[in-house]
Amino acid sequence: MRLTIACIGRLKSGPEADLIDDYLKRATASGRGLALAPCEVVEIDERKAKDPAAQSARLLEAVPSGAVTAALDERGRTLTSPEFADLIARDRDNGAPASVFRIGGADGHDRALRQAANHTLSFGPMVWPHMLAR
Repeated sequence: MRLTIACIGRLKSGPEADLIDDYLKRATASGRGLALAPCEVVEIDERKAKDPAAQSARLLEAVPSGAVTAALDERGRTLTSPEFADLIARDRDNGAPASVFRIGGADGHDRALRQAANHTLSFGPMVWPHMLAR
């Protein structure tokens, strides 16, 4: 099963882009034995889609036929790492050719994209380092 992250925004070259490339290579290599490869990122230029509705339309277009989709959204379900792995394995075992994880812009996804998603997931509240020092 192909794994794709479709996101609003383009990452500039630099250390973060190098890390992402490294993780994608590692995920593709280790995923082959689990029938979870290739792993890729599809970036959508936010200058061409400025509001959540336009961004969601572009994200909806980025999905191959038959793919299982997940909207990454603060209103979604928070999973543990084992639960997340089980979710991906279940989709793979049910015959999905691809799984696409959609990351919206600064204002999130619009309702249509959330409703079209097979899963709506949240990675929990963001905790910044300065908050931990309190």
